[in-house]
Amino acid sequence: MSNYVIILVASILAGATNAIAGGGTLITFPALVWVGINPLSANITNTVALWTGSVTGAWAFKERLYQTKELLRFLTLPSLLGGVLGAYLLMITPHKVFDFIVPFLVMFATVVLALNERINKFNLIDDRNNKNKSLVAVFILQFLTSLYGGYFAAGIGILMLATLGTAGITDIHTANGIKNILSLFINITSGLVLIFSGKVVWVYAFILMLGFALGGYLGAVISQRFDGRKVKNFVVLWGFILAVMFWVRKV
Repeated sequence: MSNYVIILVASILAGATNAIAGGGTLITFPALVWVGINPLSANITNTVALWTGSVTGAWAFKERLYQTKELLRFLTLPSLLGGVLGAYLLMITPHKVFDFIVPFLVMFATVVLALNERINKFNLIDDRNNKNKSLVAVFILQFLTSLYGGYFAAGIGILMLATLGTAGITDIHTANGIKNILSLFINITSGLVLIFSGKVVWVYAFILMLGFALGGYLGAVISQRFDGRKVKNFVVLWGFILAVMFWVRKV
């Protein structure tokens, strides 16, 4: 099997995973390293290509986005700012610090997502007396998630789903629709920064773009045919698997 086919297959699988849950980078990043790209260039190349999957994934969820326009607009700014800053940090800082905290971030987000219905009972987003404080907290969480996503995208979907859960979005399909739109903002802004790094392997970037686009649409369409609770359970299971794999990779 040629290197190009390996990357195409990996990107289709990753695109579908990102549309449903997040963590597709854990598929494409090792694949890029496997075909001979150094880890830093692999990470940057992957990030530059991610936006196509977000476009097709968001399109497949478009019918579920109309009722959440206000929240979507509110979270656009922290997504853009975090994506730019995360990409900038990627170019000037070593991976060691982020590598250390990645499994903890993903595990925390997965636990929050698993418990988001219980957390939502204590959510203050609908309490008018505390609404502003709650919105500020959600804004900060989204900024931090976007910052991480601009630096290293793996697990960002799970982090974002957890953030949306704290904002009162407990329907997994609606949350996935919002997540794909916000991921698009993060991926485009971080990608625009990283294309000037001189470390993008463009032949693989274009293959990744094609695979992400195909996988993103297919994953989004297929996931909506399943019961929301089953999809959520899959996301939670995948999150725990991701956290373990990141930990193993770190040690």
